[in-house]
Amino acid sequence: MMSIVRFLLLVSALGMLMPALAPADAIPVELRQTEQGWLLLRAGEPYFIQGAGGKDSLQQLAATGANSIRTWGADDIDELLDEAHALGLSVTVGIWLGHERHGFDYDDDKQVREQFERARQTVLRYRDHPAVLLWGVGNEMEGFESGDDPAIWSAVNDIAAMIKEIDPNHPTMTVTAEIGGGRIESINQFAPDIDIHGINAYGGAASLPQRYVDGGGSKPYLITEFGPTGAWESPTTEWGAPLELTSTEKAAFYRRTYELAVTGAPGLALGSYVFLWGHKMEATATWFGMFLEDGARLAAVDTMMELWSGERPADLAPVVEPLVLEGDARLDPGDELRVRAVIADPEEGPVTARWALRPDSDEFATGGDFRPNMRDIESAILDGDTEGARVRMPADPGPYRLFLYAYDEAGNAATANVPLLVKGEVGKIRLPLSVYEDGFEGMRWVPSGWMGMIDSLSLDGQHAENPHEGKACIKMRYEGEFGWAGVAWQHPANNWGDQDGGFDLRDAGKLEFWARGEYGGEQIKAGVGLLENDVQYPDSGKTSVDGIVLTRDWKRYRVPVKKIDRSSIKTGFVVSVTGRSTPVTLYLDSIRFVR
Repeated sequence: MMSIVRFLLLVSALGMLMPALAPADAIPVELRQTEQGWLLLRAGEPYFIQGAGGKDSLQQLAATGANSIRTWGADDIDELLDEAHALGLSVTVGIWLGHERHGFDYDDDKQVREQFERARQTVLRYRDHPAVLLWGVGNEMEGFESGDDPAIWSAVNDIAAMIKEIDPNHPTMTVTAEIGGGRIESINQFAPDIDIHGINAYGGAASLPQRYVDGGGSKPYLITEFGPTGAWESPTTEWGAPLELTSTEKAAFYRRTYELAVTGAPGLALGSYVFLWGHKMEATATWFGMFLEDGARLAAVDTMMELWSGERPADLAPVVEPLVLEGDARLDPGDELRVRAVIADPEEGPVTARWALRPDSDEFATGGDFRPNMRDIESAILDGDTEGARVRMPADPGPYRLFLYAYDEAGNAATANVPLLVKGEVGKIRLPLSVYEDGFEGMRWVPSGWMGMIDSLSLDGQHAENPHEGKACIKMRYEGEFGWAGVAWQHPANNWGDQDGGFDLRDAGKLEFWARGEYGGEQIKAGVGLLENDVQYPDSGKTSVDGIVLTRDWKRYRVPVKKIDRSSIKTGFVVSVTGRSTPVTLYLDSIRFVR
């Protein structure tokens, strides 16, 4: 039977394929096995990858001694490739593959063929760009269990085989979440056209070389993400909150991983991409980013510069010790708490401190999925400086986290935090309750449930132009000519019914929201609840309003909820749109439950 690769190549325009054999601008990259082990060559010269994941501050990245960046997808990367090449950075171009936890079905032939074609178009578009180093075929698409589904790995290999036929100048790689389960065996058996095993590894990264060999790894590997111990593998409090390392402790962890699993595995490791060159809310606001949201550099950047270039920055980030509580981390509502801090500047300059108390996340193992930032609780910090802080706990029971941000005169920073718990039973939610207002920060539900033709969908929750109220609104755009796409606001994030969650909204009478269309006439469907009784943790009820026609001006719409069971609403808001010949753009704001 003809494979999907052969079939789609035969129906491709042959004229599009021939130029790939002799690209004008591509820098050829070769993977070679020598007596000393595996070697990557670029333009005929040995090339050891000293890279970072992320696209912020590329000029600063190049200045630290890095030579490469990694992307997870290939949407709108033209300018990124140009900038990277101008700075002397190569790019591992990620080809995003669907995840089953996001609704992708590898047993659905139509979905798999469409994904294959998107990958082919990506390679055809960028194969001749001189910045391209490797093709990263998927990222953790195998899931977080055994990772041995033959359907997934066959789809991965079909794409890798296609790449080899139309672009012989760049090796193929696929990226897995660590190497446990059947990942190594599956790649060996089902994905022979994958050249390099990319591995995202955190807490166990230092032991990776030995574990990889013992597990039967036969290909060279590239550590495609590494950093501090992940939230999913860290010690926790009695109530399940993971304990985060200080920025100083994290810097030491980066060094240990790099020296043992990257430069410490010659002939096996082709290099690495540190995570994350930028800022991201994942588990907490400070867990993985090597910079703060305001651009301040943390100690991990200093460490990687020394490892990459052999030189330390002239001005190092402050050093911070773990915070020390004076008393118990479990407190009554309204209690005061004192915490002590020890901060130092390596150059012995002055340091300033900022403290913040925020609600803690209720779900930490997100797999990199979007999470909203948590807002500072106003008036919680009674006083604070570089030696400590005095905090008044909120009246609402639940988990919280106290953050310390320390800055030196050069703008470098250090971070530390500690989880706290306000005792008491969490009762029914007070109304009105916002699903969205002025950005995703602090919102209880997360827009993580993307459905339908999600590759044609975009969602901007910080759109600042003409919001209904406040400083921002949601801009939602669907570019598909056919099909449909939608977004579900879930609690916890990415909850398709396999996680407990939700809120008691029995006092709510309706969900109201404001919306407008780009031109008027756009139609949407909006509702509450999504999960039915065929899952372990369903929504207690669901309802929707179809055929909503938007105008160019902001207008309020309501979804009545009194007739449904509102005792456990896990999907706080669902909105979907159907494709048409021109893109559909709409705006949403002030989404809230009211009495």
